[in-house]
Amino acid sequence: MVGATGNLGTSVVSSLVVDSSVTSVLGLARRPPDWRPEKTEWRSVDVSTGDLAPHFEGSDAVVHLAWLFQPTRDPITTWHVNALGSMRVFAAAARAKVPALVYSSSVGAYSPGPKDRPVSEDWPTHGWPGAAYGREKAYVERALDIFEHEHPEIRVVRLRPGFVFKREAATEQRRLFGGPFLPQRLIRPSLIPVVPDVPGLRFQAVHGDDIGQAFHRAVTSQVSGAFNIAADPVIDPAVLAELLGARRVRVPAGLLRGAASAAWHARLVPAAPDLFDMLLAVPIMDVSRARAELGWQPRYSAVDALRDLLEGLRTTSGMATPPLSADTGGPLRIGELATGVGRRP
Repeated sequence: MVGATGNLGTSVVSSLVVDSSVTSVLGLARRPPDWRPEKTEWRSVDVSTGDLAPHFEGSDAVVHLAWLFQPTRDPITTWHVNALGSMRVFAAAARAKVPALVYSSSVGAYSPGPKDRPVSEDWPTHGWPGAAYGREKAYVERALDIFEHEHPEIRVVRLRPGFVFKREAATEQRRLFGGPFLPQRLIRPSLIPVVPDVPGLRFQAVHGDDIGQAFHRAVTSQVSGAFNIAADPVIDPAVLAELLGARRVRVPAGLLRGAASAAWHARLVPAAPDLFDMLLAVPIMDVSRARAELGWQPRYSAVDALRDLLEGLRTTSGMATPPLSADTGGPLRIGELATGVGRRP
């Protein structure tokens, strides 16, 4: 498994190791963790430079989850890791003659689409060109199209999840998107009085435990193709307001986008404002194929997933892996500040 120590990776490992039919899991990551789940071995490798094929030899499946969200101010770096690194993973899987490849795509790979009706997996995946994340996810989709054509002997599955939340990933997501100046312990319902009611602000979420189950099923069953993964309900300002006990305040999208842009240019937050544009553009996904063909049924609602994230923020939760550890940013978040807000990983 490539990228086994992050938000998705820890969820997938946790799901696989409790399956008696899974004899072993090899987790690959740049920085090996202190986390020691049973049946799991860790090796250090970088997808952009390392020799991956020897690690894949003898595997029943390669699961590719590695993705670099930062630095948003250096898209060349993220391109080399995410787009070119993914192509290196695919090529190595072919050299190692692995029978199955399971890749984590995203709702962010989709072209702009409707918010009032769900789209199936055949909706175009050209991404949102303004955001590096959307461009890179779309590019990898095209690379995987070519890979499938050239390697019909390999079963290829691509899962396209919505936003993945769980308590243990809360601190990592605060670092990636909120930055060092966000008062994490103050992110609680009683202290958030209003929710911006922005037209088009509708998105889907899924709990980390449920995404782990989806990848587990993709690995151990004989399905192939693309699957949308998300839980109900769709999150919109009304749902957010009810969850937080807050009131909705109508805000023009341009005003909120301008505030996000100002904060990013002032180096107050690491998340580029283009991600906000992408959030408003991505479609609502139809997840019926995952339920019918994967046999996947989420145990948690999207609201449960978001509530778990909020609790994780309040309690500064994490796990004993470098991406998820609450200590990764250093004391008083000095490490986050020293590397630049959104400038270097």
